[in-house]
Amino acid sequence: MDTMPIADMKFETALAELESIVSSMEGGKLELDASIAAYRRGMELMKHCQAQLSDAEEQIRILENGEFRDVNRNTLETQ
Repeated sequence: MDTMPIADMKFETALAELESIVSSMEGGKLELDASIAAYRRGMELMKHCQAQLSDAEEQIRILENGEFRDVNRNTLETQ
């Protein structure tokens, strides 16, 4: 399993790893400990992908309103 820090991953890379994890878990060939570790990593990957999609949606909303500015996810999470 890839151990690249999730925070450093682009959306496509994180999604590809998540799909790989799901496939290996569905295959039923992982031992229990490996399944639990894979599940944990998969959940973190899913959260990362969801956050990146939320950022993209917010940027689209800003652009649709005729504004052009960067979106700071940390600011959005505290609102």
